[in-house]
Order: sequence, then C-alpha cells, then structure tokens
Amino acid sequence: MREPIIKVENLVAKYDDKVILDGVNVEFFPQEVTVILGGSGCGKTTLIKNILRLFEPAEGSVTIFGKETTKMDEDEFNKILEKIGMLFQNGALLNSVSIFDNVSIPLEQHTNLPVEIIEKIIEVKLNLVNLGHAIRLFPSELSGGMKKRAALARAIALDPPLLFCDEPSAGLDPLTSASLDELILKLKKQLKMTIIIVTHELASIHRIADRIIFLDKGRVLFQGTLQEAKVSGITEVTTFFEVGKFE
Repeated sequence: MREPIIKVENLVAKYDDKVILDGVNVEFFPQEVTVILGGSGCGKTTLIKNILRLFEPAEGSVTIFGKETTKMDEDEFNKILEKIGMLFQNGALLNSVSIFDNVSIPLEQHTNLPVEIIEKIIEVKLNLVNLGHAIRLFPSELSGGMKKRAALARAIALDPPLLFCDEPSAGLDPLTSASLDELILKLKKQLKMTIIIVTHELASIHRIADRIIFLDKGRVLFQGTLQEAKVSGITEVTTFFEVGKFE
C-alpha cells in the first residue's frame, strides 16, 4: 500500500470565528497530480495555506514527508518548506529585477552554492520551462504565459519533490493554458514531482488530473481518481463536470 506524501487529518480552519474547513481528511500521493475542486469560497486555497502553515490550523494534524508539522518550530518547518515549491496565482514575480534574478532568489537564500553553479542551475531551469531566451528580460517584458513559466522556474529552482499551484491557468488564453498544462506534466515525469493544483478550468483538469479532491462548504465531498469523480453520482461533482464551472 502506498504511503501518502501529505496526510491531512481532522483539519479545522477558521477566519476569526468563521469555520472555513470543518474536519477535513485528505491524502496526496507521490508523483501524482491532485486537483482540488469546489465552488467559490469552499476552502480550496485555505486548505493549501493551512498545509503550508501560511495560516495555522485551528485543529487537526498535517503530516508531510512522514513528519507531523503543525507542532514543529519555525526552523524545523522551514526545512520542510525547502522541499516544497509554490506557484502563486499571479506569479508573484519581483518586477524590479530580471527573470534571472527572480529565479536566483531561492538558490541564494537556501544554498551556499558558488555563483557559477547558481547561474548554471538558473539556465537549466529556464530552459526546462522554455524560457532560456528570456533570462535577462524583466517581468514587464513578458506575456502572461511567460510570467507563469518564469514563476514556475523559480518554484522548481531547488528541485522540490512537491509543488503547489494556485490557479495556474488563471487569466491565460486556452492555447497558453494547454501549453502550461503540458509543461506541468513534463515536470511531473522528468523530475518525479508530486503536484497539487487548485483550479476550476475543466479542460485543464481533464488534461492533468490523476486524482480529484472536491470540497463543498468546508467539507470533503469526494476524493478519488478523475475517472471515479465523473461517475461518482454525487450531485455537486456531477454538476461540475457537466456544466464545467461554478458561478
């Protein structure tokens, strides 16, 4: 039986007194793409933020790489974070510096590698996301899709085995979105990555998802394979795949 790379048990998340996640139990397995779905405000991004302790869970436990993390001190948890990449919805690139300098940030902060090795790694990562030609450009000189790929290069700079993506296709046209999906699948295969994605893009889900976690009103309504989700018989899940989106 496979061991999950992340196991979330009885997770409760609150904003002030409002319960956003109510007793969530989910598992994420190695070298799979798991997509987190659900209507607006169901807690998709909140789940990611609680796993990464951007918000502290009110109750429950989160185990990552076999270690329970909610009670770790900051230094210990930072060692876990060094093995996790994050692709933010807007890319979160620093506009005042070049793409080269953006990708260099995690390498300079978390390694003692010599400059020439860091430069080589940056070149490799940018080539991996088909941006080798843009290494000295600034974010303002890139298209939306190129910015996402540059942010992805930064997210994988330290070769993390685990990557989180929050709405990676947001704001992209269908062709650019499809190209980004192909890149995500390439990274999963070449780097043997586990990838967790929040998205509502139906075409993207069909291209990339191995497993689905469906949230509704702060609870897990379904978790399983994409094929199982389509025939689950759960009204909300069926509606999502028939209609394609939640308003």
